[in-house]
Amino acid sequence: MLIGVPKEIKNNEFRIGLTPAGVKELAAHGHQVMVENNGGAAIGFDNDQYLAAGAQIIDTAEEIFGRADMIIKVKEPQPEECKMLREGQLLFTYLHLAPDPLQTELLVKSGATCIAYETVTDNLGTLPLLAPMSEVAGRMSIQAGAHHLEKSQGGLGCLLGGVPGVAPAKVLIIGGGVVGTQAARMAVGLGADVTILDRSLPRLRELDVEFDGRVNAIFSTTDVIEQHALEADLVVGAVLVPGAAAPKLLTRDIISRMKQGAVVVDVAIDQGGCFETSRATTHQEPTYEVDGVIHYCVANMPGGVARTSTMALVNATLPFALQLANKGTEALLADQHLLNGLNVHRGMVTYQAVADVLGYPYVEATEALRVVDADCAA
Repeated sequence: MLIGVPKEIKNNEFRIGLTPAGVKELAAHGHQVMVENNGGAAIGFDNDQYLAAGAQIIDTAEEIFGRADMIIKVKEPQPEECKMLREGQLLFTYLHLAPDPLQTELLVKSGATCIAYETVTDNLGTLPLLAPMSEVAGRMSIQAGAHHLEKSQGGLGCLLGGVPGVAPAKVLIIGGGVVGTQAARMAVGLGADVTILDRSLPRLRELDVEFDGRVNAIFSTTDVIEQHALEADLVVGAVLVPGAAAPKLLTRDIISRMKQGAVVVDVAIDQGGCFETSRATTHQEPTYEVDGVIHYCVANMPGGVARTSTMALVNATLPFALQLANKGTEALLADQHLLNGLNVHRGMVTYQAVADVLGYPYVEATEALRVVDADCAA
């Protein structure tokens, strides 16, 4: 299979879909890989490394999209990239379609087969291609929050861990999954007073054991969220409904009554955000203020540590990419977990949460793959 890896074009996005090591692995299995010129140069993967791994270096994204059987990316395709996709082409990347009607419309029109990293599953019931970036984002959320709590950044002017004689900052983490756990690990390490909210009692028990009582693991209710948010110096939104829009857990009213200079970090912003006042920001302009509360809502947080993130992501995606390269769409039928990643196929929306929220007819993924005549597409 001919695989194309274009350079990412989202604001301040320096990750790339394959490392040289990933290219070498695909080439060892008989596949050809095209990488856009200087696609990984910003994070230390230069053209010579890709050439040595067996890739072709291509000058333009247009040529890559025009020739490749499969496109491997990191972030969701931007409108100009969506318009270069074609019927029958495979797209393997993060999509986050539920809060993005324009991207969904363009992918449906393209006729391409679009597989989302964030909805691929595994035998443990987890999301293995989302987990590496969730780990990065969770750790970065505390790093970013601590920075923006500094007075020079508009924050309250407090140190997360305090100092002898001064109480540490209060950190509230809403969601006890991968993001929340990694955020807690960083916050505890810095000496903060950490509370994690979750609606799963078994998960709360696990967190209590994991952190040996160093975090407050509390069952999440509307009242509890409000109570702790009003006391917090830093709130991290770490909730996830796979493939669907994030629920709004902090209302505008609660935000308006929080401490002046408090910071909220919405890690769920890729799925529309879990705070009512959230809107996507960029690494170039990461924050804005609402009612005196600093909002950090960068939609590609792991892009801030792009080299680490790229290597972690490719470690997770490569086995699935190899399945797709070896078998094409047959790989989806052979692996239920990979099949769960299928969101759009030949004009049909095959992920129910996306279809429901955006008003498309839902076509079960296996059924969609068996539709031979593209004219039958919804």
